[in-house]
Amino acid sequence: QVQLVESGGGLVQAGGSLRLSCEASGRTFSNYAMGWFRQAPGKEREFVGGITWKSNTLYVDSVKGRFTISRDSAKNTVYLQMHSLKPEDTAVYYCAARATIAIASTPAEYKYWGQGTQVTVSS
Repeated sequence: QVQLVESGGGLVQAGGSLRLSCEASGRTFSNYAMGWFRQAPGKEREFVGGITWKSNTLYVDSVKGRFTISRDSAKNTVYLQMHSLKPEDTAVYYCAARATIAIASTPAEYKYWGQGTQVTVSS
């Protein structure tokens, strides 16, 4: 069993930055691929990006060049650094884990989820 806890969300003005953290506990975190997803009101949960256990990353086009995912296996923590935030980035952000080496872009591929953290970008 893996437990995930996100933190770092908040209210920020357009153009600002936030860093989300996702701390994992319960199992050998370093063997898991991690994903970040977001869900805006009335919309489906969408893939933002992910990172493999070797720190290879993948991003959705809308965040490329603005968001960066990293992981610190010693701290069992994955980060989502967000720059140049836009109002359309407003959503609840979730981290997720899957016990495989590959990143997946669909929520159903992830077994473990955090509780989510709200990110609100004002215009």
